[in-house]
Amino acid sequence: MYENILRHPGPTPIPKKVQLAMNQDIFSHRSTEFVELYRETTELVKPVFGTKQDILLLPSGGTAALEAAAVNTVSAGEDVVVVTVGAFGDYFVSICEKYGFNVHKLEKEWGQACTADELRVFLQPLQAIKAVFVTYNETSTGILNPVAELAQVVREETDALVIVDGVSCIGGAPAEMDAWGVDILVTGSQKALMLPPGLSLVSVSDRAWKVIEENKAPSYYLNLLSYRNWAEKGMTPNTPTITLIYGLHEVCKLIEQEGGFHKTVARHELMKNMVRNAMRALTIELLTEDEYASPTITAILAPKGIDLGELLTHLKQRYHLDFAGGLGHLQGKIFRFGHMGYCFPSDILQAVSLMEAALQDFSYDFEPGAGVRAAHEVFLAAQQKQLQR
Repeated sequence: MYENILRHPGPTPIPKKVQLAMNQDIFSHRSTEFVELYRETTELVKPVFGTKQDILLLPSGGTAALEAAAVNTVSAGEDVVVVTVGAFGDYFVSICEKYGFNVHKLEKEWGQACTADELRVFLQPLQAIKAVFVTYNETSTGILNPVAELAQVVREETDALVIVDGVSCIGGAPAEMDAWGVDILVTGSQKALMLPPGLSLVSVSDRAWKVIEENKAPSYYLNLLSYRNWAEKGMTPNTPTITLIYGLHEVCKLIEQEGGFHKTVARHELMKNMVRNAMRALTIELLTEDEYASPTITAILAPKGIDLGELLTHLKQRYHLDFAGGLGHLQGKIFRFGHMGYCFPSDILQAVSLMEAALQDFSYDFEPGAGVRAAHEVFLAAQQKQLQR
């Protein structure tokens, strides 16, 4: 049986060392052993968020963490702004509408980012905005919103909290929660953090805690105050995903072994550039411009003259290479090439080579080897630059 080559935006491949860490004997989540694991792990993961704040661990998928960020800060009838540039920005809209928030939606065409100027113009006529929700990395389109610039605009124009969905990029993209003025930053385990689904991470600013303490909206399982209180004891209020916390601890160690989080970020940037140059060499169009391209996921248009569904099925069945298709109105028009977490330049070269083989099977007109060569040239240039430092 051949191993599936998973190049998805999540779940993503899991390192062997992380798998072994998760195979350790289980123990009680009220034990001294768990307290030690919890405290050490949440301290180790802080650089990935760029924060000195505590990291709260929720036994949930990323969507629950987004819901927790909303329901703990805003009450029904209060005004919020949601910046949406794709399917997962629309998730935030749905969550906010479900809780009865008055939603002002700043919506961009899929494949475009929201700029600071656009957000400023949108905010200026609005009054008493409680929170601004932003998706950092839009998985459906491969867009990385300029969160640092957007957060600065929110601070300049309003007293609103800045709440950021970092589910598909934290662990692979720059994150400076404290320096950027982000009030709540959330992520999930199954993306750049190289873990199975089931664990979400939330960090909250001092300013946001004050709002949460005054907020009267009811919540139980997703009550962040409860998580904060239990975190002071090195525990969680409900049964945690102990095996995933074991794994997260090992992930943090792997990031340290790579040379620190800045090295991990640089690797993701390199892989992004390798993919994009390879597609251009194969005359396959990209959905997004370079300026706001995601370092963890690239959205690629269907090669001209080829049925995309047939190509993706062929890639998986014959070459065991598994890409993700498009979402919403982009279904059948784009595919998404994941390059996050446990992924390296060699994996990009492998995937591009297999793509070329499949394209030849479909009689696509291109120069064989052009994609691999273009990706390799990016890799060699990065290596040469590193040697010159």
